Amino acid sequence: MKAVRAAEGGVQVVDLPEPPGTGELLQMRSASICSSDLLYISYGLRYILGHELAGVDAGGNAFIVEALYGCGECDQCQRGLYNRCPTHGERALGFSVDGGMAEQFRAPATRLVPLPAGLDVRDASIVEPASVSWHALRLAGTGPDTRVAVVGAGALGLLAVAGARRQGAEDVAVEARYPHQIEAAERLGAKAGPDGLYDVVVEAAGNPAALARAIDLVAPGGTVVVVGVYMGKIEIDWPTLFFREGRVIPSLGYCGYSTGREMADAAAMLADDPEITRALITHRFPIEDADEAFRVAGDKKSGAIRVVIEP
Repeated sequence: MKAVRAAEGGVQVVDLPEPPGTGELLQMRSASICSSDLLYISYGLRYILGHELAGVDAGGNAFIVEALYGCGECDQCQRGLYNRCPTHGERALGFSVDGGMAEQFRAPATRLVPLPAGLDVRDASIVEPASVSWHALRLAGTGPDTRVAVVGAGALGLLAVAGARRQGAEDVAVEARYPHQIEAAERLGAKAGPDGLYDVVVEAAGNPAALARAIDLVAPGGTVVVVGVYMGKIEIDWPTLFFREGRVIPSLGYCGYSTGREMADAAAMLADDPEITRALITHRFPIEDADEAFRVAGDKKSGAIRVVIEP
């Protein structure tokens, strides 16, 4: 069974005697490459990669995998907030355990979300990053009366554009670096280049300059929600936040809530609007060509937004 393992300077396609993971067996149909996968390679980790996953079971039923497992027992998990489980880092796919970028993968039944009608399983791996953006927008209180700006137009930023529109925001702007990102943002209903101040600002680039820009853009009483990952201490422009009574909220993954699951909400969005997957998935590769897939995904000038590996 073929799988994609992190290796020095890239990845290797390896043969495994058994599927990675534990739980229900899925035949994998799509696994997309996240910037986190590229970071794990640079960190020197050598697990099987992949946490943006979709596949089918023995009965032909299609599922997306919630990659945030949690322990299932702590207070946060019992409330459906498994993204806040203090032990979820011990089960992080591709980071602390083997992920699912393989021909087959096993995942706990509790972490499988059925695919809605209208969403092809070959496109469904991007539901996972869509869920990350969806969660951030919900945390920030996005709705019909909010102006939304997105700083950073990689996949998370563009999915935040789509999510903001789905959650009712009509005025959505994006700050992008590359022409292909601007084109994709406009296809999803955003305008290029923020003007003025915004009720919700999504920082989706994960660097100090982007966070500073997001704070510049927040309106009085507004919210900066941060999906970018920072592993050390950061400096922020406190006077701007102070005089505007702005908030900065870190956003971690996705979760459940009283009446549903954010991943199911994000999947429904993609099923209802096929233009999102058409705009986001720019490249597809068979698993045998994983090395080239990762090269393309890591080249910011390649025109790639989300690269999908099809086992």
